[in-house]
Amino acid sequence: MFFKMRKLISFLVLVVVLSSCNEYQKVLKNEDVKAKYDLAQKYYDAEDYKRANRLFEQIAPKYVGKPQGERVMFFFANTYFERKDYNMAGYQFERFIKSYPKSEKVAQAGFLGAKSYYKLSPAHSLDQTDTDKALVKLQSFINAYPDSEYFAEANVMAKELTTKKEKKAFEIGKQFNKLGHFDYSFLTPAMAAFDNFISDYPGSIYREEALYLKFESASEFGLNSLARLKPERLENAKTAYNVLKRQFPDTKYADDAAKLLKKIEKNLGSTIINEEKETK
Repeated sequence: MFFKMRKLISFLVLVVVLSSCNEYQKVLKNEDVKAKYDLAQKYYDAEDYKRANRLFEQIAPKYVGKPQGERVMFFFANTYFERKDYNMAGYQFERFIKSYPKSEKVAQAGFLGAKSYYKLSPAHSLDQTDTDKALVKLQSFINAYPDSEYFAEANVMAKELTTKKEKKAFEIGKQFNKLGHFDYSFLTPAMAAFDNFISDYPGSIYREEALYLKFESASEFGLNSLARLKPERLENAKTAYNVLKRQFPDTKYADDAAKLLKKIEKNLGSTIINEEKETK
């Protein structure tokens, strides 16, 4: 009995699916715009965004300038978002805002458009063009709609993307520093990268490590320089050390920093003695 009932249910489901497919194909091919609108709405409400999208795509141009046009265009954009086609979603939400700037849906469209670009933001190690675009969109939304129900979520996303950009900038300096252990020519861009990072992201969670690595890069650069260049470069390294200790008196890198400072001072002392001998 159980197996008969199961077969009957499966058969009925198949009939419904086939009937739905036939209805969809039939409406898709005919020229009845109203029928397409009604079926698109039906699929949209049922969260069948793939078929709703196809139908809205066909009728959207027909509703330009008509009362239903605003509704059609918003739903059309949102079907892309729900299908995770974030490139098209971002583009269509931008079109909606330009076409209907006074719509009650503008704030929601602005948020979903920004969220689309947020979803496109890649890992920190990759190119951050989409991250930059998402941050611009999110900041525009945050500035324009401080009372929106989406305001808190937009702030969370913006903070996450900012942290991702910080990590990207930090990792650039870190990579140069790592390469500098094998080729000292990489230490100059390492120091420049850390200087840019420290300047651009003053409140970053990576600031302490960046300051220490700047000191480390400057130390290695000075210690491995030609004798005539050592004094100035080692003094620059000592300056980097002082900045680290001033901003983070109890830095977790205190032991390693102290060892490096001892090597710097020893080398500076040797350099001064050698210069005095050469003078005599």
